[in-house]
Amino acid sequence: MPEAPTIDGANTVWLLVSTALVLLMTPGLALFYGGLNRSKGVLNMMMMSFSAIGLISILWWFYGFSVAFGTDVNGFWGDPGAYLGTKTFLAETDLWGATAENPSGIGVPLYVFMAFQMVFAVITVALISGAIADRAKFAGWLLFAFGWATLVYFPVAHWVWGGGIIGGDIHALDFAGGTAVHINAGAAALAVALVLGKRLGWPREGMKPHNIPLVALGAGLLWFGWFGFNAGSELTVDSVAALAFINTQLATAAAVLGWIVVEWIKDRKPTMVGASSGAVAGLVAITPACGFIAPWAAVLLGLVAGAVCAVAVSLKYKLGYDDSLDVVGVHFVGGWIGSLWLGLFATNSVNAAISDVVGASDGLFYGGGVTQLGRQALAGLIVTVWSFAIAWVLAFAIEKTIGFRVKGEAEVDGIDIAEHAESGYDLSPSGGGTGSAFAMAGIGTPGGGATSGATPEADSSAPVSEKVAG
Repeated sequence: MPEAPTIDGANTVWLLVSTALVLLMTPGLALFYGGLNRSKGVLNMMMMSFSAIGLISILWWFYGFSVAFGTDVNGFWGDPGAYLGTKTFLAETDLWGATAENPSGIGVPLYVFMAFQMVFAVITVALISGAIADRAKFAGWLLFAFGWATLVYFPVAHWVWGGGIIGGDIHALDFAGGTAVHINAGAAALAVALVLGKRLGWPREGMKPHNIPLVALGAGLLWFGWFGFNAGSELTVDSVAALAFINTQLATAAAVLGWIVVEWIKDRKPTMVGASSGAVAGLVAITPACGFIAPWAAVLLGLVAGAVCAVAVSLKYKLGYDDSLDVVGVHFVGGWIGSLWLGLFATNSVNAAISDVVGASDGLFYGGGVTQLGRQALAGLIVTVWSFAIAWVLAFAIEKTIGFRVKGEAEVDGIDIAEHAESGYDLSPSGGGTGSAFAMAGIGTPGGGATSGATPEADSSAPVSEKVAG
């Protein structure tokens, strides 16, 4: 007779910690994207990430988790009413993975697993925003995020992890989100960038990152949080979680080297932006493979992903699409590399779940032939086509109704002011002086005021919003 349901403290604590780590990734992404952006659009860029936390969390609780992880209906979505937000799950039997034979499941309360998967949904939507920096209306972004999460991410999560067509029928592997997260978001990013068109002046005008330390800080937070993303996806505390953890570190470290070597060869100078982008490319590529390959293969994967993504980011100039912050070159390309890598290097010798649970095969270099490589390619193609098509239709419909792209003058003057009535930096001269460096720093005059001979500004009775700098 089965034992009574029991919570496993170690598994539960690990998944709670991993959930917090993954949530931290979205503010990290906001910093990373914000630093890569121009100064006049940094807050709008960051707002798109923070708004995703608010919107997608509620959608996931209400119906998204049911669509993704409810009992499979037809291979495409789960039972929408299975975990509907109007229900509560606090009984001692409400443990994730519980069955009649194993009433404890993995010993983790259902709400803990729901929260863990919630933060995956949040960052997947937020990733798309980097492709449309400086030119998307905030209202249009929120409407797009709502539609894309509902029609694309929630069903695709079911396809990959909820017993749907990709994991259950095709038997493709995706440990933590190479297909469900990165290929998915990258395809959508390309579609929306095409609908919105190029930024004014691109590529003629230089649109360099405005704050490189912010980029490095964001990349560091992403790297830190990604251990929860990847190792947490094992859901339990065991040797596979340890494997995913070390593979995440090795692949990311190798990708940093791969990216800066390409920069060294092409431009004779390695850059901090390149090192940060290389780290993200490595994190993306190892995501689907971290629990299914040996550490030596993770190192090789990182080197390849760093080098290939460093080259791929320049494709937008050749093909003429304005992917502002290289979501396609890093996430879409990196996701594809990591997914296909499984068809070459996945092995049951490091994780028996490859065949026992997923029903997949060893990769080509472990005697499995090309079967698994074909499965990985088919899975990536299905998600690419679906995500791109739905994202394009959504973006086009929004543009033709409420409008998705801001007006030209708002883009030129700064989208932060136009959309949010605030700006990231106070660039006004200190004390209303001449605007010289000394005056802005408050140096050379009593009380930090304007330099001698400066004409005082006229008093104004109209209040000025303290949010607006400059």
